[in-house]
Amino acid sequence: MASDGVTGVLLVGGASRRFGSPKALAHVGGETLAERAWRTLGEAFTHRIAVGKAGDGLPLPFAVADDGAELRAAIVGVAAGLRAAPTDLCVVVPVDLPDVTPAVLLALADAAAGVQAAVPQTGPLPGAYSRSALPVLERRIRRGELALREALTELDARTIEVDEALLRNVNVPADLA
Repeated sequence: MASDGVTGVLLVGGASRRFGSPKALAHVGGETLAERAWRTLGEAFTHRIAVGKAGDGLPLPFAVADDGAELRAAIVGVAAGLRAAPTDLCVVVPVDLPDVTPAVLLALADAAAGVQAAVPQTGPLPGAYSRSALPVLERRIRRGELALREALTELDARTIEVDEALLRNVNVPADLA
C-alpha cells in the first residue's frame, strides 16, 4: 500500500559517462530504467517527482523537474527534490538501481522518523531525507562540497541493513545482463 506522507523522488540527471548513453533510457525487463524506478516509487508512495536536467530532453513518460543547477551531483538532485516535494519527507532513488523494491523504500521512510536521513549500509542512495536536511545540503552545494556521503556526517542520520542484492547499481551496459 502506498504511503501518502512521503514523496518518492527519482533522480534522472546523471551524466552517464561510464554508461555511454543516458541510463534512464536503458532497457531492463521490458521497460526503461526510468520507467521501472518510477513504477517502483508509485507502488510505495502516493506522491512522486522526477528531478534532473530539463535541458537533457529525455523522452520520458513523466515530467522531469529541472534541478536548477549546472552541476551534476546527486546532492543537487536531493536538494531540488526536497524543495519541490509536497511532503516533509522524501525517499530518493537514483535511476540506476533496477532491483530496489517498494518494501526497501518504505523501510527507509519508516527509519527516517525522528531523524534527518535514513540510508542503507551501502551509502546515501537510496535514502530518506527530511526537509530539515535541506540547509545542510544547500550549504555544502554552495561550498562545492558535492559528496552526498560526506553530507551525512552533518545530518542526524540512521543506517538500516538492506539486502545488498537489491541495491545493485548499473554503471556500464554489461551491468544490465
